[in-house]
Amino acid sequence: MAQDNWLTKYSKLIAGKRTRWITILVWIVATVVLSLTLPQVGENEINNAPNLKASEPSMVANHLIEEQFPSSSGLPALLVWHDVSGITAEDLAHVKKLAAQLSEQPLENQSGLAPFHQLPDAALLGQVSEDGTTLIQPIFFLENTDTETLEKNLETIKVSVTADVGYDPFEQATEDGQLSARITGPVGISVDATALFSGADVSLLIATVVIVLVILLFIYRSPILALIPLVGVGFAYGITSPLLGWMAGEGWITVDSQGISIMTVLLFGAGTDYCLFLISHFRQELLRHENKMTALFTAMKDATGAVAMSGFTVVLSLLALLLAKYGAYHRFAIPFSLSILVMGIASVTLVPAILSIIGRASFYPFVPRTLEMKQQRAAAKGKPLPAQTAKTTFGMRIGNLVTRKPVAVTVVSVAVLAILAAFAPQVKYNYDILSSFPKTMESREGFDIIAKSFSSGSLAPVTVVIDSEGKETGLREYLQSLPQVASVTEPIAGTKDANLQSYEITLSMNPYSLEAMSFIPELEDQVSTFLSDKGGIGSPQVWIGGQTAEQHDTKTVGDRDRNMIIPAVIVLIALVLLAYLRSIVAMLYLMGTVLLSYGAALGLGWIILHYFMGVEGIQGAIPLYAFVFLVALGEDYNIFMVSSIWQKRKTMPLLQAIKEGVSETGGVITSAGLILAATFAVLATLPIQVLVQFGIITAIGVLLDTFVVRPFLVPAITVLLGRKAFWPGRVYESSDVKKQSA
Repeated sequence: MAQDNWLTKYSKLIAGKRTRWITILVWIVATVVLSLTLPQVGENEINNAPNLKASEPSMVANHLIEEQFPSSSGLPALLVWHDVSGITAEDLAHVKKLAAQLSEQPLENQSGLAPFHQLPDAALLGQVSEDGTTLIQPIFFLENTDTETLEKNLETIKVSVTADVGYDPFEQATEDGQLSARITGPVGISVDATALFSGADVSLLIATVVIVLVILLFIYRSPILALIPLVGVGFAYGITSPLLGWMAGEGWITVDSQGISIMTVLLFGAGTDYCLFLISHFRQELLRHENKMTALFTAMKDATGAVAMSGFTVVLSLLALLLAKYGAYHRFAIPFSLSILVMGIASVTLVPAILSIIGRASFYPFVPRTLEMKQQRAAAKGKPLPAQTAKTTFGMRIGNLVTRKPVAVTVVSVAVLAILAAFAPQVKYNYDILSSFPKTMESREGFDIIAKSFSSGSLAPVTVVIDSEGKETGLREYLQSLPQVASVTEPIAGTKDANLQSYEITLSMNPYSLEAMSFIPELEDQVSTFLSDKGGIGSPQVWIGGQTAEQHDTKTVGDRDRNMIIPAVIVLIALVLLAYLRSIVAMLYLMGTVLLSYGAALGLGWIILHYFMGVEGIQGAIPLYAFVFLVALGEDYNIFMVSSIWQKRKTMPLLQAIKEGVSETGGVITSAGLILAATFAVLATLPIQVLVQFGIITAIGVLLDTFVVRPFLVPAITVLLGRKAFWPGRVYESSDVKKQSA
């Protein structure tokens, strides 16, 4: 009763006849002031922030290479000149002219350049591929150069080359018998990746808004109601964006376009869910109460706790990403959790205030009224008085099925989910960023040309540095003998320590593949063993740098983060459920059902992606992202439904409480699930495979929660457990209910 009184006072404070205007005014003023005084989050995006800490082996090696071998260090842009009819002397003239220009007028942060302008044509032809069609011109930039500068530099190169060639070779088809050019390598890949995500921001926002609006109109058939959640989300974004922009500007957090894109989807999907849960309660109460304020206060009393706990669950889960060492994971924590926190606050303050003003008209033209109101309207129009009729809804049918056949429902639901989850161990992963690009993307086209004309390892060579202790080691010949190595350069001595020797290795495989990544620790062991056994060095020191080494460290750190964050999320959500429901048993089976649903989503996602879409492996980061989202959002729906059952258990027998709980929450959770799944599915329309895969798997998980776990599995288990489902918490019920239960 104390809680009900507190919630009633809170409802009147937020949505009373006078205070509702204050609530809305506070939101408007806060949004306007923050937007005018603080930068928007997009103004402080950093899209090339390091994902690995300086202490990781590849980062240590790269720092050493930059310090000791500046001529061979830096971030390479590979300009791929290609002519299927063969590179000509005229083509070489264009290459030389660009090299001379960049030598005389270096680009911003340009750190190195292949001196092709100083080579005679005969020597330069030696750099052409064996088939005579391709030449790679490397241009190096400082490691910490921001993507905006790199993009500007590449554009400068393209303008110069186009002016010299006489047409745009970067738009020229690669198989047309004319000179074409493509920029790839780490710089080209970085710039293309940023362009994909930055171009996706606006289209993703528009698509998300449209799909949410269309689904709301289709389900509720009310234009006003469809706009109310979007208004709430809009204000939440208006608060979140400048706050994130301010924190990023102060250097407290780092944000990138990929994270903001996913945050937008999360905000619209989850935010609409929270609004709908309150709106659905309001609609139900309008059917019982003639006074709209009484109906709203009752709805707020019933819904506020569940919405707050659901939002808190998601916020805590997303904050667990702060435990990550990998930069991309860590960067997502604050934007995601802050957006949900602000949206949760908007759902229990701004949205109720709006509903208080609009009232029943929110549902126009299908306005909910009490039976008495309907009879009064009918009498005023001289029509027959409507009678009270009991309608059997689809939700009621599900509730009846679950309570009549709980064993069968549980067995079938678990079997379906378990069969799908059995495919999860078959999932294959990759860390190849190029596989996320469309085949027509410039950097990917350049890579394909390199892979066809040279070794694909030319895209990102591996650098091995050793301390030779002044001895002749014979390491180059040994490295050249390894089957994974296509070529090895002559050793270069360090500028500050002549005992340090650097070898640049071109792998005989895709340098971004799992095979290449797994070769890195093997290469380090083999080099150490060779130096110890045959090089005469007692305690060999070996450093391995380059993109492949970074990718290996990325996988290692990512695996460590996954093994830490997943258990942390499970523990956090379990504690929240325990505190809210005060039942160990309920906490255990609610967590179990969501974990089973996650496994099923991963399995079904793999079936669709691999067997129907031809995907060879999903991005290695997706399982962790999908887990955090699906487990947290899945518990949202469980909290919505179970809280309804728990409330009704106070005034009616358990079976009846389950029937009505499933029936009353069925519509809103189904519509919320469809909206959330649809917003994540929007990601699948983007030309970025990592977002396509994430969107598909997450949407599948949401749908499984919506149509299997929530309506069937959870209530069926609750029926089977009976009063044990509440253990060790007390079951508050009236004496009449106790007699009925007995």
